[in-house]
Amino acid sequence: MAHRVCPWWLGYFLASPLRKLQQDPKAICSPFVTEGMTVLEPGPGMGFFTLELARLVGPAGRVIAVDVQPKMLAALRRRAVRRGLEGRIETRVAMDGGLGLADLAGRVDFALAFAMVHEVPDSARFFGEVAAALKGGARLLLAEPTGHVTPRDFDATLALAADRGLAVVDRPRISASHAAVLAKS
Repeated sequence: MAHRVCPWWLGYFLASPLRKLQQDPKAICSPFVTEGMTVLEPGPGMGFFTLELARLVGPAGRVIAVDVQPKMLAALRRRAVRRGLEGRIETRVAMDGGLGLADLAGRVDFALAFAMVHEVPDSARFFGEVAAALKGGARLLLAEPTGHVTPRDFDATLALAADRGLAVVDRPRISASHAAVLAKS
């Protein structure tokens, strides 16, 4: 599968409120996120899920949003400021093919990887970094778009995640997505 990063300008379409008609961030994330949690969101784009995650973690929680595109993160920060959520969101630029999560080892309660793993050039490294950041028993919600990822490719992705200590514990239904909830063993 080819690895191409979504152009930054497409982020405006992906953050559109109309998208909620098909994929509601609150409905998707609320079963996994509670107040005070530390949440990791690699590939947040302009924050379609990030803003709802910030609401769910509350003032005592934190969302770490990591993206390879500074323009996406700048737009996310602007959107967070307009909604009064900037104090709950930390943005980071991923570099050198990695997420740069060493300081989060064993501290993340939940991670959301939504429609982005197919864009990662080294999925094995990605899952290794996320697994290292998660607390024991913490969950990762992985969703990949059915329009870009075949069922066979998604199964291969799940196998890579399993090799890094992330086991499938559920297969929720998310519109236009292959989805799995994985737990760190």
